[in-house]
Amino acid sequence: MESEKKALVIIPAFNEEASIGRVIEGVRRALPQSTILVVNDGSKDLTSKNARGFFGAKVLDLPFNLGIGGAMQAGYKYAYENGYDIAIQVDADGQHEPKELPKLLRALTEKKVDMVIGSRFLGDSEFKSSMIRRVGISMFSKVISTIARQKITDPTSGFRAANRKAIQVFASDYPQDYPEPEVVVLLHQCGLKMGEVSVGMRRRYSGESSITKIRSVYYVVKVLLAILVDCFKKPPFLRQEGEEGC
Repeated sequence: MESEKKALVIIPAFNEEASIGRVIEGVRRALPQSTILVVNDGSKDLTSKNARGFFGAKVLDLPFNLGIGGAMQAGYKYAYENGYDIAIQVDADGQHEPKELPKLLRALTEKKVDMVIGSRFLGDSEFKSSMIRRVGISMFSKVISTIARQKITDPTSGFRAANRKAIQVFASDYPQDYPEPEVVVLLHQCGLKMGEVSVGMRRRYSGESSITKIRSVYYVVKVLLAILVDCFKKPPFLRQEGEEGC
């Protein structure tokens, strides 16, 4: 059962001093037996100090800002090297509902997949994004669903749970530019299985997204180009546990 597996919750954080404590508290209440790892991505504020030891959280301080891709790969490396069976990504801004974490874990087992994505578009979530973002996500969904040969409704969601096989892949090869949608392509290339489960999300506790309305169109074009390039990349070699090399 999923409750018997060793689970790591990875929280990538960059300048999230105002929200990180509440996020950690919510995760601890939802998954009391999990290990919480905050990957402090070169923050200039009190993110690391506010997270360290709070509700038993561990903190991995990166020497400088690597971006979400680099921060998450650091978390997956930690998960792989320390023998975790499951790794779960939770954003540090409070947008992800910690109470939905058990649902992600159940879906990972029940659907018999290697990664589960928490989707905002499968149920009756009250979360609403801008029109431009919804159009962009719809485009990503159509393109990625075609590539992966399965319906993916929310390819930009960072609320995810991965099993040991996916952790191994992500620890050795993780997209850096636009990781959420590119990861779906990566797992498809590796022959791993994916699924989605409906989750509720909320507005962030503090701060604003770096993707503004003006930059949204540019973002959409860049992501689509990155996905196209990914289709021509050689997939990483998935080694067996205990083998050396990638």
